Amino acid sequence: MFSKSKINEPGSKSSETSSSSAQTTAPAAPAPSDFKSTAPKAKPPASVLSSDLHVSGNLKTTGDIQVEGTVEGDIRAHLLTVGETATIKGEVSADDVVINGRIVGRVRGLKVRLTSTARVEGDIIHKTIAIESGAHFEGSVQRQDDPLSAGAKPAPKPAAPATDA
Repeated sequence: MFSKSKINEPGSKSSETSSSSAQTTAPAAPAPSDFKSTAPKAKPPASVLSSDLHVSGNLKTTGDIQVEGTVEGDIRAHLLTVGETATIKGEVSADDVVINGRIVGRVRGLKVRLTSTARVEGDIIHKTIAIESGAHFEGSVQRQDDPLSAGAKPAPKPAAPATDA
């Protein structure tokens, strides 16, 4: 059996059969991990907050969130989907916002979509917006090229201390 492994091994014919077989298995282990690290990562599925869940606090992710329950706090995500049974009381900020439920607070998004079952009480700051017939909206709508940056309003505040000094 050891003589067969020496024949199959390229290049070495030494008397150390156990150490040569251990050496050949060690370099083989990093090769599969190298392939895994260079492969593109699959996008994880959206985090779902079910209809019986009540969250008090802020949520922040670079991924996607689907809210079906109640959130009292601010939400920041890549894609936020507000379900028909959901209620969010706080500021919402996402690249894409799809509203089927209720939001009480400011909405910031590159793309904001209010479906026919949406109920929004607050301002919407967007790059593009779509409001379906039947959606209820009370507030103001403002278009900005970069709605996710909140730097437009805090800019005058640094100027005020400079004039006081």
